[in-house]
Amino acid sequence: MSTTAPASRAAEVLARPIVLNGLTVPNRIVMAPMTRQFSPGGVPGEDVVGYYSRRAAAGVGLIVTEGTYVGHESAGQSDRVPRFSGTEQLAGWAKVAEGVHAAGGTIVPQLWHIGMVREQGQPPYAEAPAVGPSGLRIGSDEVTGTAMTQRDLDDVIGAFAEAAAAAERIGFDGVELHGAHGYLIDQFLYAGTNRRTDAYGGDPVARTKFAAEIVAAVRETVSPEFPIIFRYSQWKQDVYGARLAESPEELEAILTPIAAAGVDVFHASTRRYWLPEFDDSDLNLAGWTKKLTGKQTITVGSVGLDGDFLKGFRGEGAPLKGIDDLLDSLERDEFDMVAVGRALLQDPEWAAKVLAGRVDELAPYDAAALRSLS
Repeated sequence: MSTTAPASRAAEVLARPIVLNGLTVPNRIVMAPMTRQFSPGGVPGEDVVGYYSRRAAAGVGLIVTEGTYVGHESAGQSDRVPRFSGTEQLAGWAKVAEGVHAAGGTIVPQLWHIGMVREQGQPPYAEAPAVGPSGLRIGSDEVTGTAMTQRDLDDVIGAFAEAAAAAERIGFDGVELHGAHGYLIDQFLYAGTNRRTDAYGGDPVARTKFAAEIVAAVRETVSPEFPIIFRYSQWKQDVYGARLAESPEELEAILTPIAAAGVDVFHASTRRYWLPEFDDSDLNLAGWTKKLTGKQTITVGSVGLDGDFLKGFRGEGAPLKGIDDLLDSLERDEFDMVAVGRALLQDPEWAAKVLAGRVDELAPYDAAALRSLS
């Protein structure tokens, strides 16, 4: 382990550039996707442009936008969450990409369909049903939605591909597909919500078919050098103990067909990045993902949130398990990038302060940051 002071070592390690397929990212800091609901009518305005541009100007290497609904009537549940279809919506997003590039950053939209998380009657399309692999919500055996037909599946796959094509056309640097946290793609991956008996259900590999077809459709639609990021998780909304895989072998079986379909980078979402994913290894989920697939990975989970984390950055008191481990793992190439979420809501200058070694200026996260696009 390096004996360099934590602040300067963090700056040095995180400042390294990286190439994701055809995209060069100036450093290893990623802004994690966070739903904000500041886009009335699904249209990102000038405040959204400023929100992302400020963080790019302060040194975030890659911005992953908040989740954006693909162009399918059952994709969302709010008229204030941005959409990635429609003339006005895409024009707004083009301005966001332009602003981030002018500030020196790179940006990808997170493309999203919430599936059975939706309830009928919710905007933006109140009459649209909640749809999923089997019409089941997480943690329930009661069918309360619509099990998707082949036509439904084809329509959603097409909606993801169309959104990805639009992202490239209007100037984004890649796309992230939201396959985590119990939303639609994850509902197919997870046995608790996928009870299908056709080709899209059954064993863990069969349950990857929908995800792999979305990835393949996107890959076919965009340029070969256009990066595709796939975000996935073990945990689900309100079911934090849920797991797709109980062993590295099971995880490899799930990730292999998704990787083969055309993924460039996996964004492995955990709630705490420092926790080992399986017994007898210190690797976290991103570390295992890279080892099993050979693909680049992004780690995420509570980076920069609390006072103990900040003390570790500043070298105060006992060394904090996590900061040195995080940097060690990056230097060993166990994973490739680090996503920061709520700490970047708290402070748009978070990346600049870390990269300049000004960690004494960092402040712990305060939930009040959720109330504005500062």
